[in-house]
This record gives sequence, structure tokens and C-alpha cells, in this order.
Amino acid sequence: QVQLVESGGGLVQPGGSLRLSCAASGSISSIGVMAWYCQAPGKQRELVATITSGGNTNYARTVKGRFTISRDNAKNTVYLQMNSLKPEDTAIYYCNADIKPYYYARRDYWGQGTQVTVSS
Repeated sequence: QVQLVESGGGLVQPGGSLRLSCAASGSISSIGVMAWYCQAPGKQRELVATITSGGNTNYARTVKGRFTISRDNAKNTVYLQMNSLKPEDTAIYYCNADIKPYYYARRDYWGQGTQVTVSS
């Protein structure tokens, strides 16, 4: 019933920018914290950034100052603006959200992932 659908990944040169989007759909009563994670080949999934429903944000040390997380509560959408991209940012990026659906218990939901490749 509840889905997270990401978009915006792709191939970009070092120093370039990308904007990821993740829209939640379905019978949603409320959304709490929304987040972006990344998983590089052979590595564990890592937290990139989080944002509360009130707009408070936190970032991993490796992306602070380069990435910006934001959200549009009216559209149930979270964004990740990625600037000054580096080859080491190459990974699959996953959206995560704490969602309370109608008639069901609150739990974490994950998107399907979107590939970001930074290469010249």
C-alpha cells in the first residue's frame, strides 16, 4: 500500500551535481523522519542525511557542506541535492521514511534505490 519511489540518479562527472527525489504514496496518515542512505559495492549501507518533519537536518561527515536534504510535506517527498560530487560518492542511494499508514502500525519503509555514478 505504501511505496517510496526514487528518481534522479545517473552518471555525472566529478565536481558535478545531481538532485535525487523520493516520493511516498499510498494510504499515509503521517510521516516522521525521512532519510537517505547509500551503499557502495562491497560495503555496508550507510546513513547520508536525515530530516525531521519539522525540518531539522543531520548529515554524515563525508557529505556535510556538499549535500542538502530537504522535504515537501505537502507532497510527501524528500530530496537530496548533491553538489561537488566525488568518485567516492558512487553508490546506490536509498530513500527511507518512518511512516504511519492508515489502519496499520508505524514502521520504516525503503525505496528501491537509484544508482549514482561519479566518473570522468
